[in-house]
Amino acid sequence: MTSESAGTRPPAAQITERVFYDGHCGLCHFTVRFVLSRDRAGRFRFAPLESETFRRTVPEAVRATLPDSVIVQTAEGQLLTRSAAVFYLMKKLGGVWRILAALGSVIPVALRDRVYDWIAAVRHRLFPAPAAACPLVSKHLRDRFDD
Repeated sequence: MTSESAGTRPPAAQITERVFYDGHCGLCHFTVRFVLSRDRAGRFRFAPLESETFRRTVPEAVRATLPDSVIVQTAEGQLLTRSAAVFYLMKKLGGVWRILAALGSVIPVALRDRVYDWIAAVRHRLFPAPAAACPLVSKHLRDRFDD
């Protein structure tokens, strides 16, 4: 751990959850920045879907079934997609986000996922692709990203 990140990142053993994201999607980059800024405990690590970490962590047969948007890998190794991934992130962020996740969880999954799929279908038009493959983050947060 470098001195500049001391106190901002828990020991590696405590970082057991990962957020995989589409490195070419503006909305996914927004989501990564959103989680980074609110994840004060530093529980999540981040890696693009195009990364070696994703290929190494998720078997090819499973990767082929996953959407090209935000995917959360829980501490237990479960892969969450679509609205389940979003609500899981919100719950883990705590505070008002936990409350909103609880309220949203009463909506039937099929309806939540239909809304998620609609947003995913138009996300490239609504959120332009980032200029760089990686979101720009401050130096002390860069060590939470995997290759």
